[in-house]
Amino acid sequence: MKSFVITNFFVFIILSLVTYIVSQQFPLVSYALLMGTNILMFLLSVLSWIIVKKQLHERPQAFVRGVYSATFLKLIICMGSFLAYALLNRDHIYKPSIFLLFGIYIVYTAAETIMLSKMARSK
Repeated sequence: MKSFVITNFFVFIILSLVTYIVSQQFPLVSYALLMGTNILMFLLSVLSWIIVKKQLHERPQAFVRGVYSATFLKLIICMGSFLAYALLNRDHIYKPSIFLLFGIYIVYTAAETIMLSKMARSK
């Protein structure tokens, strides 16, 4: 558990720094959107770890189902957040912010998948 939380926290810190630097270099990028997405993805990653941890001691199919459901949950919430952002800010949407939003999703998903697969192998 410690390595999963430490890794996710490390990813959170790095993405927070990258978000800050990008928002300073490109003022049109929405810092609040990217930081909110970073926080949301960190919390969802911890939630998905809890979901998968419960599935780990059951059959292997349950573990795979847990990983898929956690990834799908994050994707749906990320897309819902994008839709809400797009509907609320129709006139002021800066497209690179959207690409960075999904980039944050990809980073968290890759880190989570690597950590969860290591956890399953060590079981």
